[in-house]
Amino acid sequence: MIGKLRVWVRIILIFTINYFWTIPPSTGQSTDSNKYGLYVISDIQKFKETVAADSNKQMLNLRKYLPGVTYDLRYTTTNNFMRQKLYPPVRTTYLRKPAVAALKKVVEELKKQNLTIKIFDAYRPYSVTEKMWEIVKDDRYAADPSKGSGHNRGVAVDITLIDVKSKTELPMGTGFDNFSDTAHNDFTALPADVLKNRAVLKSIMEKYGFVSLPTEWWHFSLPNASSFELLSLSFDDLKKINKIVNKNLAL
Repeated sequence: MIGKLRVWVRIILIFTINYFWTIPPSTGQSTDSNKYGLYVISDIQKFKETVAADSNKQMLNLRKYLPGVTYDLRYTTTNNFMRQKLYPPVRTTYLRKPAVAALKKVVEELKKQNLTIKIFDAYRPYSVTEKMWEIVKDDRYAADPSKGSGHNRGVAVDITLIDVKSKTELPMGTGFDNFSDTAHNDFTALPADVLKNRAVLKSIMEKYGFVSLPTEWWHFSLPNASSFELLSLSFDDLKKINKIVNKNLAL
């Protein structure tokens, strides 16, 4: 009896060792990772699950929460460096809840100076970032899809300043998506009023938690971008999601 028991113990031990040796080691990556090893959410249900776990991950409609803001969503038109429409003809864009709350404070303070902001871009589907990289493979001006972008995570925004009375943009030295040294934050060979306007924009955005991109005076992002998942949800998906967001959501 004891002999048979020993045989069974040896068989179980051998099976257990072989089982654990044949299991591939965990890499910490989701099985939904893309070719770069990044986890990108393109499914509404998976996105809802992240929001259920953390309400700060909600993607909010900016027109609803930022009254008085002007929009010039360049990627809904051909007036951009790609010379093609990358988004459908939407009239609004989206950001994560903390980014909207911070931007709301920016808008409220600028109002005291008779200024507001114009938004060129905010949320950008990851699939669009991949298209941009095919044209501009320079991570000073386009996000490398192997890393993803703050736009893809819903925490980056491209903006300029608007004079409320005249409804005109303040001079910034270059237009949006100008891929030259002149657009860099440390470029100072510019008229005094341009340098002042850039300083006003940069200082107020930084005051409320945004970080500027050194090579693009118009680009600002929350510093904790990596705590938010990369998204490749369509604008139609976000519209559907926002229909079920609490109408009285406090920021």
